[in-house]
Amino acid sequence: MNKLDYDYVVIGSGFGGSVSALRLAEKGYKVLVIEKGKWFKSNDFPKTNWQLKKWIWEPKLGLKGFFKMTFLNHVTILSGVGVGGGSLTYANTLPIPKKQFFNSGSWASLNNWETTLNSFYKIAYKMLGATVNPTLFEADKSLKRIAKEINKESKFEPAKVAVYFGEEGIKVNDPYFKGRGPSRTGCIFCGACMTGCRHNAKNTLDKNYLYFAQKLGVKIIAEKEVFNVTTIGENEGSNGYKIEYKSSIGKIEKRSVTSKGVIFSGGVLGTVPLLLKLKEKSLPKLSNCTGKNVRTNNESLLLVTSINKKSKDYSKGIAIGSVLHPDENSHLEPVRYGKGSSFFRVLTMPYVPHKYLFGRILGVVSLLFKYPIKLLKTILVSNYAQKTTVLLFMQTLDSTLQIKLGKFTKIKTAKEHGKVPSAFIPKAISLGRKYGKLVNGIIYANLTDVLLGTPTTAHILGGAVMGKNSTVGVIDKNCNVFGYKNMLVCDGSMISANPGVNPSLTITAITEYAMSKIPNKNNKE
Repeated sequence: MNKLDYDYVVIGSGFGGSVSALRLAEKGYKVLVIEKGKWFKSNDFPKTNWQLKKWIWEPKLGLKGFFKMTFLNHVTILSGVGVGGGSLTYANTLPIPKKQFFNSGSWASLNNWETTLNSFYKIAYKMLGATVNPTLFEADKSLKRIAKEINKESKFEPAKVAVYFGEEGIKVNDPYFKGRGPSRTGCIFCGACMTGCRHNAKNTLDKNYLYFAQKLGVKIIAEKEVFNVTTIGENEGSNGYKIEYKSSIGKIEKRSVTSKGVIFSGGVLGTVPLLLKLKEKSLPKLSNCTGKNVRTNNESLLLVTSINKKSKDYSKGIAIGSVLHPDENSHLEPVRYGKGSSFFRVLTMPYVPHKYLFGRILGVVSLLFKYPIKLLKTILVSNYAQKTTVLLFMQTLDSTLQIKLGKFTKIKTAKEHGKVPSAFIPKAISLGRKYGKLVNGIIYANLTDVLLGTPTTAHILGGAVMGKNSTVGVIDKNCNVFGYKNMLVCDGSMISANPGVNPSLTITAITEYAMSKIPNKNNKE
């Protein structure tokens, strides 16, 4: 081990990678984190999502932000890129899934997960600074009215979120870790959480897990992308690994390091394509299940623009301030962007659910005749973000896809088990219409949702799921990769059932659990 550069190399710095880096460092290991995206400080974030160079990640086009949109044949995926991964752009929301999640999927029989993970959820809550949103604003109040209308008032609640509220705009010494962490500033409820918090209130991973990992000597290198992992010697990795990486921005420079262990934490869009390539080239013992059991969280994203003359501001608040549980399988959250962030209006069109494209197009045309003035007002409204609510609908009901390497594109998807994920979920449609009627608005959706009938998800999961052996999974119950030593997957691709809620907390908790199974370095040696 002394001949190797590191004890562990962690590929990716999102929720799984950040937890892994800190906990391994605490156990005495020498750790390197390799992150494809950039470092971001508060002033680096865009003021609105029209500042595409600061917001969108597409470096080949000169866009070096932290938000990525991936268009695949069965789904459009929204994800985060940068030091801190998805925490930079997620909506801060930290729910624990319902019982069905723990008792379904390929991992169900491997452990009593609801009981086992309970203590690790508590650790995750503490580390991420989770607290209940103290203030409801217009979008939340509208959802509460919907809850009353459908006799589900008891199923409406403020969201539990990773935000420091304190006093608005007031900077204080670290309030979470007995003064050992970075200073924080009270949330001003500007609604701009998902375009990057410019006000030091959002508990992103660089303010907790990564912050303390660096204090323990963890090295983080940004703007580097791993493209190959090989075993040292003809074995299952017992002698260690060679990890090759290159620049992800600008001039391509290739380098490599060696390590006793490797942890894949690049998210589904980072980990799964990389594992598929490695299986073809340097890691042939990877399970044939690699890329399978991919889930969309059965999501629907609908946008409702109000044309009410009253000056209600739907952008005020935090990104997600409340949640409604309309039934045991479903969750609905009102999502907001900050003032001026109206970029998504150019990527949407009126939402008309119909089985066939012709019917959807005909439905859009009919809106022009039924509600010409109303439709025109929603299109031309000047203060778009202040008038628009994004309705995020999620379900635990299951369907899966498979990710494959593409010939003409980097990756593609294929149908697997159950029905193909759809942009038209009856429950979401019903709730969306009720919300639209309440705020006097028209429902819109992503262009691909309407034209192709494919859903948009911010929570793509699976592709390297747990199983009792390599015939049904890629990793075991402790996140160890079948076929190789000291190799783990700790990110959204390990999620082995449909949580039906925002998954960041669960990724954090499962990684905490996996890291607890790794012995201290001194004990191991």
